[in-house]
Amino acid sequence: MRLLLDVHVSGRSIGAPLRGSGHDVRAADEEHDVRTYPDEALLALAASDRRILVTFDVADFVEISRKWAEDGRSHAGVAIVVGLRHNEFGAVIRAIEATLAEHQDQMAWRDVTRFVTRRPQGASP
Repeated sequence: MRLLLDVHVSGRSIGAPLRGSGHDVRAADEEHDVRTYPDEALLALAASDRRILVTFDVADFVEISRKWAEDGRSHAGVAIVVGLRHNEFGAVIRAIEATLAEHQDQMAWRDVTRFVTRRPQGASP
C-alpha cells in the first residue's frame, strides 16, 4: 500500500517496519519541507501522490475529511489511529497492518476515512 505518515507518526519507528513489510511509505517527519505542512496541505499531498494518509490527529482529520466530502474533493484515504499512544510503536504497527490487511485494495480507500484501533497481540485481522 502507498502511505503518507503524518508528522507525529514516526518514520523511523513506524514507517521503517511498514516499509519492511512491503509498503511504499513516505513520512512527513523525514522530509524537511513536508514536516511543516498544515493538515489540509498534507492531505492534498497524499491525494496527489495517491497515498493513504496515516495520522493520530482525530480532532482535525475527521473534520477535514467531512469538509472534503461536502466540497466534492477526492483523496486516497485517511487512516486515523485512535486509542493508542504515539510511543506504542509495536501496537501501532500491528493496528495499521491489520487495518490494511482488512482493506487490501488501495482503490477501496478512495475518499474513505477509517479508524485504526488497538488489536490484541496474536489476533487475526
